Amino acid sequence: MSGFCCPVCGAPLTAADRAYACPGGHSFDRGRSGYVNLLLPGGKHSKAPGDNPLMVTARREFLNRGHYRPLCEAVCGLLAAQLPAEQREQGEQGKKPAPLTVLDAGCGEGYYTERFRAVLEQAGRPFLLLGVDISKAAADKAARRARQAGTPLSAIRYAAASVFRLPVPDAGVDVLLNLFAPYCGEEARRVLRRDGRMLLVVPGKQHLIELKEAVYDRPYRKEVRDPALEGFALLERRRVEYPMTLENTAENREIDNLFRMTPYYYKTGRTEQLRAAALEALTVTASFECFVYRRR
Repeated sequence: MSGFCCPVCGAPLTAADRAYACPGGHSFDRGRSGYVNLLLPGGKHSKAPGDNPLMVTARREFLNRGHYRPLCEAVCGLLAAQLPAEQREQGEQGKKPAPLTVLDAGCGEGYYTERFRAVLEQAGRPFLLLGVDISKAAADKAARRARQAGTPLSAIRYAAASVFRLPVPDAGVDVLLNLFAPYCGEEARRVLRRDGRMLLVVPGKQHLIELKEAVYDRPYRKEVRDPALEGFALLERRRVEYPMTLENTAENREIDNLFRMTPYYYKTGRTEQLRAAALEALTVTASFECFVYRRR
């Protein structure tokens, strides 16, 4: 089985060379990169939902420069901390560890997902890693990243799908990861098994404040969400905050890419966009709030 279920009838999907198919006869072709489109025509709010190719490319180039590596390392550490206890428990009971199903909901172009794979491999336990994003451009780039890294298609399976309608069965996920994606509590509670874990990452209050001050006449700080979530117990909260020194040069437009990969760029006028493009160097605060939850 692929780990995904049919968006039409809910039956399990089996992965073949060129398509995913369910027992009910519904079939979904794989793209050349290896991802599968599980978005139904009636389930999209626009012709091309999610991040556009410009936004996806800017984020890929920015992340590849390593500016968010401290966050990635922190989240990988939080993920790893959730794995050994469960493995030891099953080992003490004399049972062979069951495969872990880990879902990266809103995976983007796969920067973090690829590193989650390394964490799971180091844990020495069978696993199934799934990544979904509503943007077909992002899902395609994620699958291409995995292919370029030499990751087998069976190691990470990517799909274009919405976090508001995840193509996975009820209680079919052990660990749910959500980094900057919209949060749908109903779906999170549905797909996570009892006592499953969820890692949620949101921007902190000071996130990119210097960029906002340089671009906007009235900069604002991000309001951090209430950590209390229905159906979940908060296990840990960790803040990751550090400065990033960025440049706009002929070879690399770090500030431009940072601005273009955020919703800010698409919600501002031409004047603000030109201000960002004119910046030559800027030290910016990266601020994130990481939450670890247990499904009650």
